[in-house]
Amino acid sequence: MFGGIAKSLFGSSNERYVKSLDKIVNRINALEPQLESFSDEELAGQTDKFRDQLANGSSLDDILPEAFATVREAGRRVLGMRHFDVQMVGGIVLHRGEIAEMRTGEGKTLVATLATYLNAIEGKGVHVVTVNDYLASRDAEWMGRIHQFLGLTVGVIVPNIGEAQRRAAYAADITYGTNSEFGFDYLRDNMKHSRDQMVQRPFNYAIVDEVDSILIDEARTPLIISGPTDDKSELYIAIDAVVKDLDAQYYEADEKTKNVMLTEEGVDHIEQKLFEIGLIETDNLYDVENTQVVHHLDQALRAIVMYKRDIDYIVKDNKVIIIDEFTGRMMDGRRWSNGLHQAVEAKEGVRIEPENQTMASITYQNYFRMYPKLSGMTGTASTEAPEFFDIYKMNVVTIPTNLPVQRIDEEDEFYKNTQDKFQAIAKAIREKHEIGQPVLVGTVSIEKSELLSEFLKQEGVKHAVLNARFHEMEAHIVAQAGRLGAVTIATNMAGRGTDIQLGGNLEFRIEDELKDMPEGAERDAAVERLKQEIAAEKRQVLDAGGLFVLGTERHESRRIDNQLRGRSGRQGDPGLSRFYLCLEDDLLRIFGPDTLFSKMMNANLADGEAIGSRWLSKAIETAQKKVEARNYDIRKQVVEYDDVMNDQRKVIYEQRSEIMDSEAVDDVVIDMRNDTVNALVGEACPPNSYPEQWDVATLQERSADVLGLDVPIAQWMEEDTLEPEILEERLAEMADAKMAAKFADTDPSIWRQVEKSVLLDRLDHHWKEHLATLDALRQVVFLRAYAQRTPINEYKREAFALFERMLETIREDVTRILMNSELQVQQEGANAFDGDMPSLPELPDFLSGHIDPWAALAEGDAAMPGSEAILGSLRGGVSQHEATRAAAPIDNPYAGMNISRNAECPCGSGKKYKHCHGAVG
Repeated sequence: MFGGIAKSLFGSSNERYVKSLDKIVNRINALEPQLESFSDEELAGQTDKFRDQLANGSSLDDILPEAFATVREAGRRVLGMRHFDVQMVGGIVLHRGEIAEMRTGEGKTLVATLATYLNAIEGKGVHVVTVNDYLASRDAEWMGRIHQFLGLTVGVIVPNIGEAQRRAAYAADITYGTNSEFGFDYLRDNMKHSRDQMVQRPFNYAIVDEVDSILIDEARTPLIISGPTDDKSELYIAIDAVVKDLDAQYYEADEKTKNVMLTEEGVDHIEQKLFEIGLIETDNLYDVENTQVVHHLDQALRAIVMYKRDIDYIVKDNKVIIIDEFTGRMMDGRRWSNGLHQAVEAKEGVRIEPENQTMASITYQNYFRMYPKLSGMTGTASTEAPEFFDIYKMNVVTIPTNLPVQRIDEEDEFYKNTQDKFQAIAKAIREKHEIGQPVLVGTVSIEKSELLSEFLKQEGVKHAVLNARFHEMEAHIVAQAGRLGAVTIATNMAGRGTDIQLGGNLEFRIEDELKDMPEGAERDAAVERLKQEIAAEKRQVLDAGGLFVLGTERHESRRIDNQLRGRSGRQGDPGLSRFYLCLEDDLLRIFGPDTLFSKMMNANLADGEAIGSRWLSKAIETAQKKVEARNYDIRKQVVEYDDVMNDQRKVIYEQRSEIMDSEAVDDVVIDMRNDTVNALVGEACPPNSYPEQWDVATLQERSADVLGLDVPIAQWMEEDTLEPEILEERLAEMADAKMAAKFADTDPSIWRQVEKSVLLDRLDHHWKEHLATLDALRQVVFLRAYAQRTPINEYKREAFALFERMLETIREDVTRILMNSELQVQQEGANAFDGDMPSLPELPDFLSGHIDPWAALAEGDAAMPGSEAILGSLRGGVSQHEATRAAAPIDNPYAGMNISRNAECPCGSGKKYKHCHGAVG
């Protein structure tokens, strides 16, 4: 009660915060008369003035009022658009690294220019992240005119541009692009073999447009770069044929999780079928020999039973293309993993692409957390405010509208079945169409949009359909959805990014109707005629009640419903919204309370009759909250597991950067060789064992394999009393002598390049294999819950052990290649490498989500246990035991000095560092 009284007296915390920004806005407004008097040259010269101020110690906050006022004046001159005061508030919020929630039509694209310009003055680069390529190119060209007028450079990142163009775009002061392109470029950069091949520069600041779509909706799946593996298309086709003949009685489907499980009878039935056609080697489906077949069988069941054409995917140009469940867009180039995509391809009878092996991956959460400063803007973020703060540490600030909202949001209408509902929808649309009121209809799938289209054809209503089949026409269809009598059916309006202007969009009408007309008096007259037509049509649309937004069912997220509603009533225009629901809607059928169905059916609702009630709306909202909570859990789990890999990714990418930046890596190679020797001796001569217990035969065999040395260990043991440390030193001396003799007459620069090539190649190869192992581990670790163990803790423990083993394998692999290979002089006089070292690989054709590869681990990072020790482990050979112990403080005055463990200790004892102050435990 007291909270309500305080809120009524003082406003909410959001209102108080927004009000506190008024004094900054007043300072900006006070500068406007002065800047209006500037010539274009003087206004453009402001940028150099601001740079000088920053160089002399001023901060971005110090120059913010004048910089924002400069952008406002530039916008007025270049685009004919003057920022409103609420847009200034939005710009301040963005600059402070927060999320600006602004209603649709409030000009978020223009707001971004304020914070973008201010932060770009430093010259460190600003990324503006959009949801699709069209918006990235449009905004770079449209808003880029302001920045270019003020002397800043603008670049744009879209698919299918060359490396040189990408590098130039990232070098610009401001770079526009999509979330996936930024993420994939980061991953690709960290697979390259020299610094000059990389396209990105250190991260500085990013503004994410439609931040909820990118950081919430798309964050359920990580970005993955993958390469093809062996072709198994015949296996997919054979299993697909078996599953298609399976009766529904043989399996149980869970629509919530999209999983399908065979019943006991189903297992018996399918075992017999698979054994008869020779797909399994034994008559027990779950024998270890049949593991691969079981995996593909599970995916085929999911593909056939749970994944629906025109809902989850479409078939276009003989390819299966995923449909984004939130935006209704085609996700061209994105594929389901673990063989699911191949199973769907087999189901549809199209060409089956080979499965892919993960070569690099990152979640959007971990990618965007690499930016020192991150902000975002959207029309709907407040429902996800806790997640934005928990994951990204960003507050959501709701910005008031420039003009009061006049849209009327009516209560939902509820029908008994889909047929009744769609008949009522078609009737309502016809009525609005007849009075000239434009209608925007939101559907949740292509299937539903085409079903409604058939109903409207029966009613004789002319309409446009916007779904993934007509992806290329998206902006043009949306732009004209506010014209007199227009009826537009859209699969989902989330993040479309194009304003629906009542009466029509002048820019798009010019593009559609006058694109072939040359510049001149005739074209100017035609443009003026279009302006008059749009103004007259807008008056008619306003008289008809503005845009009517009609939702054909509730989406699983309240935020998506709000996005659809928000398309109506922009900038104080009148508008209307209403949702039509029925018992057969997926949301209520899958997630709704069971009592809802019985209560509704017992009410004897007549065919075609509609009802509406608060109780019903409450039940629907409860169902939506259930799904939102479930989806948050999925995203949170993705982050938890990727955080483990992220700590390892930091180490590997840091190692790659260090290798690429080093002129020579001979000290790393020597350390690797010495630690490989230590590992070989440690395996054969366990601590506290007697010489007669040593496995001398294995040590000689391994020394010959890895080091290429014939070691007379038996002779040494006869001549002298050996300790493991002495054995290590003798082996190391022999290895050093062999290398020194082998390359005594070799050009050092050639050998340095060979060492770097081998190091990078082996690092990349084993990292790729490690990712595949972690993928497999993640899929099975949940079974540990049956043993009362927490899966994520088990995953962390095993992932750490696997990572340590990978580092040991890299050290041994590099040593083996370099010790057993030869450099030969060719006739031209150049040195050629002769041995089993693979040549430096070309980057493959990839199938295309916070540590910066240029920076070391940040202080206070929540790294995995012992990551400080692992950071130097390729060089220093830290064992798993030592790395684990390294998490504890050690009394070592030389800690952190990056001293080789095989170098002499700086204390002057004459011992190796690892046996003196560098000893662990």
